[in-house]
Amino acid sequence: PVMITKVLEVDNHTATIYFILLGFPTRPDFQLFLFFVFLAIYLLTLLENALIILAIRSDGQLHKPMYFFLSNLSFLELWYVTVISPKMLVDFLSHDKTISFNGCMTQLYFFVTFVCTEYILLAVMAFDRHVAICNPLRYPVIMTNQLCGTLAGGCWLCGLTTAMIKMVFIARLRYCGKPHINHYFCDISPLLNVSCEDSSQAELVDFLLALMVIAIPLCVVVASYATILCAILKIPSSQGRQKAFSTCASHLTVVILFYSTTLFTYAHPKLMYTYNSNKVVSVLYTVIVPLLNPIIYCLRNREVKAALKKTIFCK
Repeated sequence: PVMITKVLEVDNHTATIYFILLGFPTRPDFQLFLFFVFLAIYLLTLLENALIILAIRSDGQLHKPMYFFLSNLSFLELWYVTVISPKMLVDFLSHDKTISFNGCMTQLYFFVTFVCTEYILLAVMAFDRHVAICNPLRYPVIMTNQLCGTLAGGCWLCGLTTAMIKMVFIARLRYCGKPHINHYFCDISPLLNVSCEDSSQAELVDFLLALMVIAIPLCVVVASYATILCAILKIPSSQGRQKAFSTCASHLTVVILFYSTTLFTYAHPKLMYTYNSNKVVSVLYTVIVPLLNPIIYCLRNREVKAALKKTIFCK
């Protein structure tokens, strides 16, 4: 198929205003199969996260900091998957896989915003579990509604600010001709690879900000769970230890899934970027992890399961 790409003459260089997303190059019949698979996953993800938000809002017993942050996570992932999946689904059915420059930059901005926000939000949730288990008597005093609102707002503000700074350096790069992005969405490394000018400054800014957004929350998570583990081991009864661990098992599972898949993608140099393996791993954290997170919380948390039953059956 012929890709129609409009170009613009700027300073005697040909600057593109369209990109071509290569996506998953497979046979047409397999493209149709992938469309139905990813459509089902997308719709199910939207349904799961919407039900969790509705259940938490409608059940007074879940009006606690832990579930406030969980509802924020579900709200975040509703938009997180919506930034990626609709365009990917359209490309499965279309021969024209172009995306405008503005569309690409908009997709990248919101994707980076949601990824950075989720890193920080998961660290905040780890801190919440740390206070609940290590300082149970002071927990209501420390984790007030005001503090929870401030922490949640801070997560979103950090995500939006980080994405804005990255976009200032990435969007001003020149992309010449008809760049083919070997990915199914506009991500930072594939974009930097198709730039026709020196992108070292943008790479450095991206690396430093990624280091801050990943390393600091990761340290908070590790420190929180280290102290949680020490506190649990001091509990004399095995039943008490099991109950304490069950309150943070769901969150720990979600953290491991999200951090392991995203670190594989973003924690190595651009020159080591392997597109084929990277696309597979990207599917895990952009499609599969948002689908699994609500299921993990439902399977491991009795209160969430009970609230969901009430919501679904209108009890």
